[in-house]
Amino acid sequence: MIVKKRFGRMLPVAALFVLNFILLIPAAPCEGCFAIVVGKEASVDGYVIMAHNEDDDPPQIVNHYKVPRKKHASGEKVRLRNGGELNQVEETFSYIWSEMPGMLFSDGYINEWGVSIISDMCPSREDKPEITDGGIGYMLRRLVAERAKTARGGVLLAGRLVERFGYIYSGRTYIICDPDEGWFFSVVNGKHWLAKRVPDNQVAMIANTYTIHQVDRSDKDNFLASKDIVKYAVSRGWYKPEKDGPFDFAAAYASPASASSLSNFGRQWSGLRYVAAEAVPPGPDLPFSVEPRRKVGVADIMKIMRDHYEGTRLQSSSPTKSPHEGGRPICVDRTQTSFIVQLRRNMPLDIGIVYWTCLASPCSSTYIPFHFGIADFPAGYSSKSLKPSKDLCQAKISSAFQANPFEPFWTFSNFRSKVDSAYRSKIVKVKALCREVEKNALSLQKPLEEVACRLYPEDKARAMRILANYSNGLYLSSMEAMDRVLSK
Repeated sequence: MIVKKRFGRMLPVAALFVLNFILLIPAAPCEGCFAIVVGKEASVDGYVIMAHNEDDDPPQIVNHYKVPRKKHASGEKVRLRNGGELNQVEETFSYIWSEMPGMLFSDGYINEWGVSIISDMCPSREDKPEITDGGIGYMLRRLVAERAKTARGGVLLAGRLVERFGYIYSGRTYIICDPDEGWFFSVVNGKHWLAKRVPDNQVAMIANTYTIHQVDRSDKDNFLASKDIVKYAVSRGWYKPEKDGPFDFAAAYASPASASSLSNFGRQWSGLRYVAAEAVPPGPDLPFSVEPRRKVGVADIMKIMRDHYEGTRLQSSSPTKSPHEGGRPICVDRTQTSFIVQLRRNMPLDIGIVYWTCLASPCSSTYIPFHFGIADFPAGYSSKSLKPSKDLCQAKISSAFQANPFEPFWTFSNFRSKVDSAYRSKIVKVKALCREVEKNALSLQKPLEEVACRLYPEDKARAMRILANYSNGLYLSSMEAMDRVLSK
């Protein structure tokens, strides 16, 4: 079958896919990350679920904090990293913060209302950005977490900040969700952006190129954008209405090399194949979202986040090597953290918001659930807010394995290294033991939450202690599972 590529050439999709498979060389360098949004009607929970793999080259460390609400003095200012400033609000919301020290675009946030924000790098073709007062980058997601009560409000706030200061990086898609809505907020270097809501009955996935194509700017329920998003593309020659037809945001603004890269559309396609009701043909012209063949839950998403192209021609053919060697699957050896967020509001949000997180590559790690209302994460989940040195990272990862609950990031990273070095002989046992922990977590979740919900109105602290003990027990079980794998 011949289809028209969005960048003007005619190529057989299957031929393009196989050619890239043979070469295993993406058309443009890709720095990773992968995200999923499940619409509320497509979710087993009846509310939005989001997920993210954060991929970054070492040395890295991931810290977790529970940040409380904060009051601010009248006249206080928020200062951006490059010199700009804006007025502080009277009070900022509480949030969970997944921090990667020294990284400008890798942190994740979930606030007390369930507004959650993460991002995937999506290079644009913009080379003449308009920047004011040093622009905005790092603080964009923090401000959304601190100030937004809804995902739509977060999108509008992010849009105002981008239009005021200008975005400092080539391009990125922020995934902004709440219990009822999931949005892809695609921003371009400078002051242009466009956002699309994930349909309630569908599932959307993204790797590292823009996925928003057709745009109906009159549909304010599902599309939001900077006012001149089309006009500017025309002025730069990226969109020619008489030739190109209806406006296609990704075709106009994405870096062509990134859009045609196997490492980007290959991962998106591989993720979609797990859920799509109808088969999605491989190739760069993928749908923004799909209807699932059945409702999607946390366990389904865990499988996708661990994907190595299993069962496809892109799967590593080596019988001995780790699937992280060669190609670019969803789960890689530089996935520093992976998480899934349940956003349910049919119960107190302290209980309904659950942050399932693992450290290191999810194929060799365990997702541990933490409810929003916990006072804090277990000891060791945070350390110095400083990017580690290469020497420290290498020493921690290469040392003899010892399960240390006070150093979870280094324990999981060390474990991944040991498993990768003998992947084919160890991964079966790793999957069995680690998935046993997750199976227990999922089976215990509902009855424990029911108990916590009954206690919550009269004794919130006791209710949250029950859930914290549940999380801590699973965390220690994951440590024991790793030790059992390597001790034998």
